[in-house]
Formats: sequence, C-alpha cells, structure tokens
Amino acid sequence: MNYRNPAPTVDIIIELSDRPYRPIILIERCNLPFGWAIPGGFIDYGESAEAAAQREATEETSLEVKLIKQFHVYSDPARDPRKHTISIVFLAEATGQPQAADDAKTVGVFTAWEIPPTLCFDHNRILHDYWRYRHYAVLPSLE
Repeated sequence: MNYRNPAPTVDIIIELSDRPYRPIILIERCNLPFGWAIPGGFIDYGESAEAAAQREATEETSLEVKLIKQFHVYSDPARDPRKHTISIVFLAEATGQPQAADDAKTVGVFTAWEIPPTLCFDHNRILHDYWRYRHYAVLPSLE
C-alpha cells in the first residue's frame, strides 16, 4: 500500500522579551515560496515536535529560545503551496540580536503594527490568531 500523508511541520512565534512591546521575529525566506514567514520547518523522522521547534528556531535566527507553550495546530490542506502540511505552532521567547542563518535570507523584528504585507503560507492567519490571543486572551477557533 502507498499512503499519502501530510508532512508535519512546526512554526515558532518568538517574542523578544528584552525589548519594549515584546516584538516577534520573522524571517525572509531564501527558498520558494519567497516572502516573510514565521521561523519554522519540517519535523525530522525520530524528532519530537518540541525538539524540531528548538532546532528550527536556532537554525533560522541564531538564538536559543525557550518554548512557552503549544499554541495551535493549523492543517488546511492548502496552507502550503508545495504540499499538504500540518503545522504545530509554538509560542517562545528569546533575548538578544537575531541573525539570519540556514534558509533565512534576512531576519526582522516586528511589532503588531509593523508586520510585512508579504507573508508566506497561512502565516497571516496564524499571526492574526496570535495577536488576538496575546492582546485579548482569545484562543483560535477550530474552524
């Protein structure tokens, strides 16, 4: 039998806890699809989602992050134009100056009112859900 399963991924919303307004880190991608994105990537075989989140955050931002909580799971089959993925999104915090690495072309630090308009995947929806949670304690719906 040949099974076609979605690929598991992680995304990490990293707040910089040593800055006013606790801005978040976004990366500008080197690879398709191009644009700005929440740091993240694919979970490797034999790796936990938490370990993947730690690894991807460090690979793309050069910062050690502290995972705070699992935020939500996003599984719309159209969320990634490359293939069907399921993303486990984590909230994390870090301190210091992020540096772009791995498949991040550049890295940026953004407050809610500065988010770039060219976000990849479903990251606009994820960040909308995050800001609602962060400012109003409203959890994402399961729609």
